[in-house]
Amino acid sequence: MKVIALVDCDSFFVSCEQKVNSALKNKPVCVLSNKDGCVISRSKEAKLMGVRMGQPYFLAKDEFPDAIYVSCHHDLYAEISEQVMDLLREFSPNVQVYSVDEAFVDLTGLKKLYKKNYLELAEFIRDEVKNRLDIPVSIGVSSTKTLAKLASDKAKNSKIGVYIISNSKIKNELLNTKLEEIWGIGRNLTVLFKKAGILSAADLVKKDDKWLDKQVGIRALEIKHELLGEMVSPVLNEEKIPKSIQKTSAFGLFTSDLDFIKNQLNYHIHSACRKLRKIDCKAQVIGVMLRTKDFKVVYEKKVLHYPTSFEMEISDIAFDLLGKIYSPLTIYRSTGIILDDLHSNNEEQLFLFSDSALDSKKKQLTECFDKLESKFGKNIIQIGFFKEK
Repeated sequence: MKVIALVDCDSFFVSCEQKVNSALKNKPVCVLSNKDGCVISRSKEAKLMGVRMGQPYFLAKDEFPDAIYVSCHHDLYAEISEQVMDLLREFSPNVQVYSVDEAFVDLTGLKKLYKKNYLELAEFIRDEVKNRLDIPVSIGVSSTKTLAKLASDKAKNSKIGVYIISNSKIKNELLNTKLEEIWGIGRNLTVLFKKAGILSAADLVKKDDKWLDKQVGIRALEIKHELLGEMVSPVLNEEKIPKSIQKTSAFGLFTSDLDFIKNQLNYHIHSACRKLRKIDCKAQVIGVMLRTKDFKVVYEKKVLHYPTSFEMEISDIAFDLLGKIYSPLTIYRSTGIILDDLHSNNEEQLFLFSDSALDSKKKQLTECFDKLESKFGKNIIQIGFFKEK
């Protein structure tokens, strides 16, 4: 029998802010979306106060003036997320990152290695993440991903932050599980099932396979059998290559200052190239975006003869593209870099006229960047540019 854990970071964005600013701990903290539009993460104190997820900031601050509202810092959250995922990989070689704050971990057979039962092992992992990274997590454990997800939701209301659904408990758990609580069942599917008299997880697993396949398709069959404890979707630790990498954010103040825009673009280029190296890829299409004060978007791209992940090279290309779309008479609110047509280094083609010595130097330099940032923190190094006279 497989043993799968879903590790879910509690109020992740808030936890990250509390990690870097201890004065926010045990306070009603709310993290706001880009441009401080609405609440996207709440501490347990803010939840008890009554602040609602997705509540517009202008309404929340009037209704809950004692709450603390913090602007989001997505680069910080991505950095801490990587730290959490790297720590989970110390416990198991099979870790599948599901989202920025969730990961499936295959614990099968590890109780012998750690000399702990699976409850003790989950508690141990939870304590290690908290003690080493200061990030609280909830852990659900079961024999399939769907049941582990259900268990993790219940773990959030558990005193120990861990909940296990063993095979002997599955039947009783399904009786007390509503359709809305099942991972993978959205609003439309819930309506369809309820029309057919399916009101709970227990009702769903009783339904005939042929009916589910005909009415919904293969996904409904997968959910049914995973709810029964039969693994359909194993934990896969391969990181899929994204279609593209985009890094962009709004300026603090609207501006037409070219040097300021270049600095912002350079920051995004560095983040994008770091992501490229992490997934061991190169990009063959470089794109630059500018968004004006009135939300109009201008965009220019270039297709390269061969892919690259070297940010000095990408920076030069991006600044040329920026020069084509920038106007000193226009006021801008944001800029960004788009790296497209990604190629894995494992499948990289050799180019007849490539300079192997130069490529080696580029690789050594970027490895140096990554080592320095690993030791001293992200963005410790920034690529500069010549200021135009």
